Amino acid sequence: MWLPALFLVVGLALGLLTNITVPDQYSNYLSIAVLAAFDTLFGGIRAHLEKKFDEKVFISGFFFNIGLAALLAFLGVQLGIDLYLAAVFAFGVRLFQNIAIIRRIVIDKSTEKKNQKK
Repeated sequence: MWLPALFLVVGLALGLLTNITVPDQYSNYLSIAVLAAFDTLFGGIRAHLEKKFDEKVFISGFFFNIGLAALLAFLGVQLGIDLYLAAVFAFGVRLFQNIAIIRRIVIDKSTEKKNQKK
């Protein structure tokens, strides 16, 4: 569980402490890379809560998702179509599914603890 949290803290710190600007032509790449990273992060948190977390799967998924998303965006630019929107949609749906499952797991665990105390 510490690895996703560590990556989140490091990423936020780098983002807040540096003054890096992204040129407009790379904004599509960055947007799907961020979505892919958040999808992987919340997938890792979900896997931890379900007691299925594997660091190798997390690390490989992180880099594979970002690479695939960037490749889709690049291919879309070369073809002259907004292919990156497919990745945005896919990662967005998975992101919200993971968040919903995490919320349910946390609520269920909280309810269990309250019931055990009674």
